[in-house]
Amino acid sequence: MSKYKLFLLRHGEGAWNKENRFCSWVDQKLSENGVVEAQECGRLLKKQGYQFDQVFTSLLSRSIHTAWLVLEAMGEEWVPVTKSWRLNERHYGALIGLNRAEMALNHGEERVKLWRRSYDITPPPIHESHPYYAEIYNDRRYSTCDVPKEELPTTESLKEVLDRLLPYWNDVIVPVIKSGQTVLISAHGNSCRALLKHLEDISESDIVNVTLPTGVPVLLEMDENLRPVKPRQLLGDQAKIQAAIKKVEDQGKVNAENK
Repeated sequence: MSKYKLFLLRHGEGAWNKENRFCSWVDQKLSENGVVEAQECGRLLKKQGYQFDQVFTSLLSRSIHTAWLVLEAMGEEWVPVTKSWRLNERHYGALIGLNRAEMALNHGEERVKLWRRSYDITPPPIHESHPYYAEIYNDRRYSTCDVPKEELPTTESLKEVLDRLLPYWNDVIVPVIKSGQTVLISAHGNSCRALLKHLEDISESDIVNVTLPTGVPVLLEMDENLRPVKPRQLLGDQAKIQAAIKKVEDQGKVNAENK
């Protein structure tokens, strides 16, 4: 029997999502389409009668702005929003800024799929010579973390995303849910996938095929032990959602013009 509801949301489309580049910890804003996605998500949630008591986001602007736009569309701007680096997107290391389709052309689609979607494969780490290293690690927001800046990741597998996310989930978010509050986590494709793997006990091989499109809310109904009592629900027009999933899956493939 369902006792708790949890909503996961991959932020609206970002500027680099549109350009098919590994964005990761680079603080890109939402694209115009991403703003529309977040607003439509909020209107959908309001129409279906959902309300939130607390929202959690990463430290990245696209996650925060998505939460703001959703709450604004719902008429619930007053709902508390708490931010943590532990909900950040996966750190893609040296791949940050690179185009996925070009990577597929150079390294093969299977290798790119493993880098993007596998559970325990880690990309090469980012180094100080990387064009986005200083932008990330000199950013003042990372001086607010619960670990020293020197201990922040320089690359991550999905497993390592889950490892850094779980303490925050267990210590901060779970008590809020168990107090009876309805929570929205506005985060990223991989932080949401990592949490889904944990909650739904998805195998390491099956998580490769779990795809979350931007701006589509995911409803989890859970029992008193926070275990799902029914399959996750991606809310909205199902034909549009399937098309959006295919679009995400195709990002790591060679473009026709590059063949």
